[in-house]
Amino acid sequence: MGGPNELRAKFSSMEEGTEEDWSIISGHYMPFASKVADRVLDHLRLLDGDYGGFPVDRLEHSLQTATRAHRDGRPDDYVVMALLHDIGDTLCTFNHPDVAAAILKPFVSEKLHWITEKHGIFQGYYFFHHLGQDRDLREQFRGHEHFEDCAEFCEKYDQAAFDANYDSAPLEFFEPIVKRVMARPLNSIYVKE
Repeated sequence: MGGPNELRAKFSSMEEGTEEDWSIISGHYMPFASKVADRVLDHLRLLDGDYGGFPVDRLEHSLQTATRAHRDGRPDDYVVMALLHDIGDTLCTFNHPDVAAAILKPFVSEKLHWITEKHGIFQGYYFFHHLGQDRDLREQFRGHEHFEDCAEFCEKYDQAAFDANYDSAPLEFFEPIVKRVMARPLNSIYVKE
């Protein structure tokens, strides 16, 4: 973060902005954007120690999910999706998949984005009936091209990742993978193709 003497734009509303103002802003944008993976990893660390009644804390669940996907030979972008799928738990308890999907959207395929966005509904197959809810809520998406992919993610990696004795890779193992995947956005209005 810059101090009081850093070069800054001079406008008080965007409609007053000049090319010089936007040149200054652009000069700050890429260095800031290049650190997005670090900020995401820092936020993921907030899940450490947050059990919410589960057998493992939310960070361990995320590490377990990603480790299982990695050991199964999934590509880096899939592993990062698995690692970050519940990152929204701390800020958006009622819609955490949407937060994870928004974070991942610039860096993953449409399929991985969809899996992230819908995994909460698909994960419900394993427990909604214990809460008096419809475990088959995911059926509304039956026929969607990514239905089976999301069901497989939840079955093989997400719902199985609550084992207190599982040998998960540490977060440090995943850091270079996250940085590689988040180094170049695939989809963003702010980056030229």
